[in-house]
Amino acid sequence: MSANPVVKRLVSALGIAALGLGILAAFARTPDFNANTRVDVRSLARTVESEDDHVTALELAQWIKDRRPGLRVVDVRSPAEFNAYHVPTAEQIDVAHLVDTPFRIDETIVLYSEGGAHAAQGWVFLRALGYPHVYFLRGGLYEWLDDVINPTISANPTDSARAAWATVASVSRYFGGVPHTATDSPKNPTVLPQAKAAAEAKSSTEVLRLRRRGC
Repeated sequence: MSANPVVKRLVSALGIAALGLGILAAFARTPDFNANTRVDVRSLARTVESEDDHVTALELAQWIKDRRPGLRVVDVRSPAEFNAYHVPTAEQIDVAHLVDTPFRIDETIVLYSEGGAHAAQGWVFLRALGYPHVYFLRGGLYEWLDDVINPTISANPTDSARAAWATVASVSRYFGGVPHTATDSPKNPTVLPQAKAAAEAKSSTEVLRLRRRGC
């Protein structure tokens, strides 16, 4: 019998460690932990199934640009990685210290890591502690770089894609990004090198390094 697709997606998104000993070890360090503490996995699975567990990089960028009240953007990578490059307005809190960090119940908390896995594990911790407005950036910092700092529209976009592009390009430029079209290719050699150089200057050599790494 094949596994329930919702459970499979939950495990894929959050990681086996976050659903097992990782969760228990984290809660064991909290003052209010007791042996009867239970994580409502069914509730988490429903949230994952409805895709209410994550936001896109463009959604996060718009929230930051609009100065959304109560928004806290949390980078769960190491301090060194955070200092090298991070999403604007973010604060650094590694996964091990998330459960010890005081958040307000009405805050909107968005977690991100390099590729998204560690942020997804942090999402489990905070949801299990009762924070209702927690999200993670599913594609991590990679998604931020691709969709906000260096977004691309196809050479022959649909009408709806063309209409949405104006907003995407505006948000990208707000964060110093370099939006471009697929025609900005080696066939147009004066544009792509400039776009690539500008994006890389914004993201720094550390970001280029993390593109070759894990989560």
